[in-house]
Amino acid sequence: MKHRNEQTLGDAIREFFENNATLRRKIGEIRVQRAWHEVLGPTVAYHTRNVYVKNGVLNVCLTSSVLRSELLLHKTSLIKRLNEYAQADVIHEIVIR
Repeated sequence: MKHRNEQTLGDAIREFFENNATLRRKIGEIRVQRAWHEVLGPTVAYHTRNVYVKNGVLNVCLTSSVLRSELLLHKTSLIKRLNEYAQADVIHEIVIR
């Protein structure tokens, strides 16, 4: 006997996350944190101490003041690249310390 409400497991999971805004936002934040290391490369990752997202703001702690200055010059393009990697509009500001 066939069920009328059949769907694949992948479709069911995708639908669950699409209907849950809080989980979708958290997944986007995790993607942005991962993107910081993957998009900017190993040199930036080496000088990064802490990366977290709070209220749409990406907070990053760096050990290099020269790198901090360079990244601040490219803040707008960084926001765009990180949001593209996360496939969502997750962050609107970056605070680099």
